[in-house]
Amino acid sequence: MNIFPIILAAGQGTRMRSSLPKVLHPIAGLPMLQHVVDACSALQNRNVACHVAIVYGHGGELVREHISGENLNWALQSVQKGTGHAVSQAIHLVDADDVVLVAYGDVPLIRSETLQQLAQGLQDCSMCILTTELANPTGYGRLVRDADGAVQAIVEEKDATDGQRLIREVNTGFIAARGSDLKRWLKQLTPQNAQGEYYLTDCVGLAVAEGGSVNTVLCPDPVEVEGANNRVQLARLERAYQQRLAERLMLEGVTVADPARLDIRGKVETGQDVFIDVNVVLSGNVKLGKGVVIEANCVIQDAEIGDNTRIKSHSVIEDAVIAENCDIGPFARLRPGTVLEARAKIGNFVETKKAHIGRGSKVNHLSYIGDSEIGVDVNIGAGTITCNYDGANKHKTVIGDKVFVGSCTQLVAPVSIGEGATIGAGSTITKDAPAGELTLARAKQMTLKGWQRPVKGKK
Repeated sequence: MNIFPIILAAGQGTRMRSSLPKVLHPIAGLPMLQHVVDACSALQNRNVACHVAIVYGHGGELVREHISGENLNWALQSVQKGTGHAVSQAIHLVDADDVVLVAYGDVPLIRSETLQQLAQGLQDCSMCILTTELANPTGYGRLVRDADGAVQAIVEEKDATDGQRLIREVNTGFIAARGSDLKRWLKQLTPQNAQGEYYLTDCVGLAVAEGGSVNTVLCPDPVEVEGANNRVQLARLERAYQQRLAERLMLEGVTVADPARLDIRGKVETGQDVFIDVNVVLSGNVKLGKGVVIEANCVIQDAEIGDNTRIKSHSVIEDAVIAENCDIGPFARLRPGTVLEARAKIGNFVETKKAHIGRGSKVNHLSYIGDSEIGVDVNIGAGTITCNYDGANKHKTVIGDKVFVGSCTQLVAPVSIGEGATIGAGSTITKDAPAGELTLARAKQMTLKGWQRPVKGKK
């Protein structure tokens, strides 16, 4: 079975009240349309790669620029005349024996497993429709069945009778049909309805009129097939998607303090016995080792964190590699290029950037370490900074093993501190410091006897 998905993504989305095309509004950090493309691309085809057609309109090239994937085919719908018209813009890409799946770019929670069931439901019928049941079906097309339960038609809300509006089983819009049948039905559609549009749902009646049968697959979770037409619905789908991701983590052995206060905007791999506290954001590609603890209000992006490392509250980590048994924060910021070896410690209000910090080394308080290579068991005192930028170029600071740097020290790069050296507190180091020695660089302390502090004059 060769499955060919056609994703409808041409709508303007005026209710979003945004200059951004509706399908580009994000869920979990990715455009809604990208979620649908990924679900369609994951479908199992018969020994062939899955080709996906995307019908786009509003937003034009902006939509194409922001969506990625292999074997994507783009079809422009310059004027929106309904779902049937939209599908017809891409139907020429389909072979007669293809199983065509029609999907929607603003339904981001659809699963590839559900789409696979829909395609398989076509085996013994002319068309298969994905349906769901709603307590309040207002606004949706209703599934009209005969006395034996066979599907006869889909009636849109504006065209439905009072009796038909009581039906709770609704059309989600997702259908499966063979390419040859769909091509024939699309040519017969007419805009004779309240909207004056070409309804894809009219193909149901055409199939029945030909003597064909229409199968249905019921989606048990209505949220999976819910679209986002405004920002209220977008927020609801965001939380539903985040709940799905949090549940997956918990089933893999992660303790999530409150699933409603975790945001995942990318891919997360975890070991066992990880603990994630509230208001944590994980984005990009994040890998958490066994026993990792992430305290409240942390943001972690594109990072690898080793076993039994603790990230204390209000820390921000971006594009960093952290080994096992490290201690980070609170209020630490690890910027791109930071590498921490085992048992390293980064304390409160410390910022690092493109710094390699060796095993067991500590930067405990109020420091900036950038463009640096720090050895094993180094102690960096409070308020120390590496002066790595001269206004035009970045320069490197190299600190050997077992160095002790006193508080409030400035290391003006390029500079090297030899193994076992001690740098006196309050020093400004502009030249290399030798190994094993104490190096100081302070101005002479003076006391001016009899000096009087200025006093403000009376007004």
